[in-house]
Amino acid sequence: MVERGNLSHGAFLRNARNSEETLRKEAIERTDLSHLKDTARLIAVDSIPGTVYQVESTGAVVSLNSSVGLVHFFCSQLPSDRYSILRPEFIMEEHEKPGGPTEYSCKLQLPCNAPFEKLEGPVCSSIRLAQQAVCLAACKKLHEMGAFTDMLLPDKGSGEEKDKVDQNDEGEPLPGTARHREFYPEGVARTLQGEWILCGRDGDNNSKVHHLYMYGVKCLNSGTSNDPFLTQVSNFAVLFGNELDAEVLSMSMDLFIARTMITKASLVFRGCIAITENQLASLKKFHVRLMSIVLDVYVEPSTTPWDPSKSYLFIPMVSDKSVDPIKEIDWDLVENIIGTDAWSNPLQRARPDVYLGTNERTLGGDRREYGFGKLRHGIAFGQKSHPTYGIRGAVAQFDVVKASGLVPKREWDATEMQKLELTKGKLMMADTCVNADALLGRIVTAVHSGKRFYVDSICYDMTAENSFPRKEGYLGPLEYSSYADYYKQKYGVELIFRQQPLLRGRGVSYCKNLLSPRFEHSDSNEGDAEENVDKTYYVSLPPELCLVHPLPGSLVRGAQRLPSIMRRVESMLLAVELKDIINYPVPASKILEALTAASCQETFCYERAELLGDAYLKWVVSRFLFLKYPQKHEGQLTRMRQQMVSNMVLYQYALNKGLQSYIQADRFAPSRWAAPGVLPVFDEDTKDGDSYLFDQEKSLPEDRTRVDHPDDGYENEIEDGELESDASSYRVLSSKTLADVVEALIGVYYVEGGKNAVNHLMKWIGIQVEFHEEIESASKPFNVPESVLRSVDFDTLEGALGIKFNDRGLLIEAMTHASRPSSGVSCYQRLEFVGDAVLDHLITKHLFFTYTNLPPGRLTDLRAAAVNNENFARVAVKHKLHVHLRHGSSALEKQIRDFVKEVQDELLKPGFNSFGLGDCKAPKVLGDIVESIAGAIFLDSGRDTAAVWKVFQPLLHPMVTPETLPMHPVGVAQNPQKKMAQKLAARNALVVLKEKETAEAKERSDENGKKKRNGNQTFTRQTLNDICLRRNWPMPIYRCVNEGGPAHAKRFTFAVRVNTTDRGWTDECVGEPMPSVKKAKDSAAVLLLELLNKQYS
Repeated sequence: MVERGNLSHGAFLRNARNSEETLRKEAIERTDLSHLKDTARLIAVDSIPGTVYQVESTGAVVSLNSSVGLVHFFCSQLPSDRYSILRPEFIMEEHEKPGGPTEYSCKLQLPCNAPFEKLEGPVCSSIRLAQQAVCLAACKKLHEMGAFTDMLLPDKGSGEEKDKVDQNDEGEPLPGTARHREFYPEGVARTLQGEWILCGRDGDNNSKVHHLYMYGVKCLNSGTSNDPFLTQVSNFAVLFGNELDAEVLSMSMDLFIARTMITKASLVFRGCIAITENQLASLKKFHVRLMSIVLDVYVEPSTTPWDPSKSYLFIPMVSDKSVDPIKEIDWDLVENIIGTDAWSNPLQRARPDVYLGTNERTLGGDRREYGFGKLRHGIAFGQKSHPTYGIRGAVAQFDVVKASGLVPKREWDATEMQKLELTKGKLMMADTCVNADALLGRIVTAVHSGKRFYVDSICYDMTAENSFPRKEGYLGPLEYSSYADYYKQKYGVELIFRQQPLLRGRGVSYCKNLLSPRFEHSDSNEGDAEENVDKTYYVSLPPELCLVHPLPGSLVRGAQRLPSIMRRVESMLLAVELKDIINYPVPASKILEALTAASCQETFCYERAELLGDAYLKWVVSRFLFLKYPQKHEGQLTRMRQQMVSNMVLYQYALNKGLQSYIQADRFAPSRWAAPGVLPVFDEDTKDGDSYLFDQEKSLPEDRTRVDHPDDGYENEIEDGELESDASSYRVLSSKTLADVVEALIGVYYVEGGKNAVNHLMKWIGIQVEFHEEIESASKPFNVPESVLRSVDFDTLEGALGIKFNDRGLLIEAMTHASRPSSGVSCYQRLEFVGDAVLDHLITKHLFFTYTNLPPGRLTDLRAAAVNNENFARVAVKHKLHVHLRHGSSALEKQIRDFVKEVQDELLKPGFNSFGLGDCKAPKVLGDIVESIAGAIFLDSGRDTAAVWKVFQPLLHPMVTPETLPMHPVGVAQNPQKKMAQKLAARNALVVLKEKETAEAKERSDENGKKKRNGNQTFTRQTLNDICLRRNWPMPIYRCVNEGGPAHAKRFTFAVRVNTTDRGWTDECVGEPMPSVKKAKDSAAVLLLELLNKQYS
């Protein structure tokens, strides 16, 4: 420990650490010991030739004196459990010579999981020398077999990748983890690129012709909806510079328009058209005007920035089809929209924010609008000059708009009023007189707020003189006598044409993400169907406060679908591009699924494919290592596999192949989507702003940028797919997401193309799992002594498995534990290594193809319940495989016996599951022998996984299903996955709620009785307080009359009274007993309201 602030102690500690690091590096790098030979003092016996073994590459030396200890150390590093103590055994033999001294030789017996078991040493003059000589020979042989590194230390299978991880600073997120995040640029498909989008700026070169491809947007509604605004939309087409792939045209996407209606959208090829520069200029202006309103971004067509990396245009279409595709374009609508003078009024453009000074505010809006407004205001007037969100109501909206000069002139004198005679069917708007019938379905802009509304109908039976509606549940006097009074008091507007009928309008919604299921489909009875219907809210507007918007309502509603459609098209084009790079025929839609993260919240994601790909990758790598390194033990193979399939390695593979540009990891937000010619809000507002806003971004690398993680927690961390406000062309991805995508691609290629496809993909990625011919044909001989063969009951064991082994030595090895004294048979550890992988792959594959519609989280639960040590241990007990286990530990025997008894007791209790929390934990050995048997069958059948599944499918029966999946009671506290922990917590909460349902039934019946007696449930304490405020009465006084019941079921009874100014104190009203103080006060307040209603009715 070091004293805080003590500089001398801190410097001493740093020097000590630096010295330690220097010495460590010096010791590792010193490979030449020749300069020490002259000064070294070696024991005499070690100076004899052949008594020292030295590695030339490193200079590491082992002598007779150190060889015995090194062999013991090697045995201690072999894989083992608490039931086996691995150590070498020495068997001494005497060799007597007539008339000469007695000599000795030693036989070394290593544990059964060593690369070799027996070695006979040379004849020596003493027992000690014989032991040392055989150990020295063993060290030399172990090094030659690869069991020792060049530093003459046991090889644990760790390589360079492990060293790279250790070099990271302490506390810094490691590559391959979810907290390691970096900036990556968003990918754009090459098909969308084109220089033609830069043409047609002035439209003066009418002789030049552009050949473009036109694709119509086809929408088919499924479901029913009584809302005409959902079905009455305009038709659109999209112009591209290149022809789209056939798989893009065959794709159909679901747009979640409403709760009861889903629209299936697709692109249909209309033909190749030739348009002039003038026509292209007109279409570009129309595109900008339309998308600026849809995306709520103000852009002028004359100054809009066009990017050739994203070139396409949205164009309107007429309903009649034509042989010539160019005639299907609604040119009249295009010319009317781009030629109207209505765009000169800022209220008709996007986001009509007004800034009058530092103490005044913008137009109304949500927090997103306020954030944009604050940013724009800060650039114009300085930082921290914009009022906060909560106090923006200090200045009336109409005053702000009116002072800005945006509202049309409304000063009418008496002479003009007399001249102005509205004919029948005409309505006076804010700037002109229009036909009433022409307003239906159009968009109007309210000049007093800047908000836009669809005109649903014209209320001929309502005028501005009609009484203003009372708020629901409000008992006081009317705040406004009429609509005209409402606009005068709230907005300061004196209506002139008060006899005009009012417009019934509904708000124009923001452009939404239609790719995500936004509505919860209830599984309740049909009686609840009314609650599932979308509610529509209407407003009544005086026509003289409305401006007719130049864009038709059906056009805007149809255009609001285009961002979601193009988001899916852009993603699909990237998937097609990646498919062409990989160069194997797999459906691009499945590749898109493998590239889409769950954070996108769409109808598909890569999690199911990632689960299958993870199991398959683990299996093929395990098989590759098992066959390639027959001398490696299970610990080495496990570490080598980890280095090949770890998230850090897969993350590097993904970066090398540029997969970060194809991944879709963020939930689509139209406000952040960049349409051609219409950039997101931040880009448009700050492109000419102060350069300090972008200083940090200028120093970023071209391909990626690190995200710093502060030490004060993780609240400021950026999640996958989020965009920094100053880097809209970048998104943040965690390195684990990139690794998951690699596994998902493996799963997709395995499902769609089989082994050939997935092998092609892994070869493209760089994962080496292919075998040489000599490795593929090699088979390890299993020579088992006859005494061991006679000790095993093969008939019973093979009968339990339902298979006859060709090489019974494999079966014996699969049943031999490391604690068994060496008898020429290896233990099951290597077979368990490969059997674990093959069972994981086969079970995951079975669940994947059996439950095709199961959500990814549920599929993960099934896999975890089916592939675990406790489940396999119960399989071993059920089929009496534990009886044939060959081991040499009494402690293991006792634990197996106790576990078998517990399993037999559970069989007497149907539906009972101990979740591994019983009195006896399942011995890992029992699960291991099930996996080792799978490995033995795999090798005995000629490496055929189908033969393994044929044996194990009946052994694992009955396999867990979604209906029989047990839920762990402590999963909430112990599950390491956040999403899974939330699911488990929710399920446990549902169980608790169901248990409380019976206890709360009586309370609900009491409250229902109160509702019937009181009539209206909205009469609560707040209603009573409002009445007291309006009548200038003191606040009601509540008094606790009684508090009783047990601690877990308290009941409170309250009384209330109020002092009226004209009649004095009211009678005290006592409510009913309630489980909470608030409900008890409400019960008393209801009775007092009834009393006041009778007295003042």
